[in-house]
Amino acid sequence: MSEFPTKEERTQCWNNKDRYWECLDKNAPTHSTTGGDAEPKACLELRKAFEKSCPGQWVKHFDRKRSYELFKRRMESGYDPLDKSAKS
Repeated sequence: MSEFPTKEERTQCWNNKDRYWECLDKNAPTHSTTGGDAEPKACLELRKAFEKSCPGQWVKHFDRKRSYELFKRRMESGYDPLDKSAKS
């Protein structure tokens, strides 16, 4: 995808991203797409559809966004990244 996506292509991208994230929430809620974790098998096909329908920079952005949202939830529940005795 070298040109800017059309409205239909953007909608397809976002829908595939949403379905992929729903799968992660259901099957591996703490899975970080930027942490190098193995992809949950239940979500592999959805990940492929997400990557195929979205520009690479968008996939990278959405992966970082999900990782940040997971981190933010952990912080809100009391996680302190500077506390070396806490589990990560």
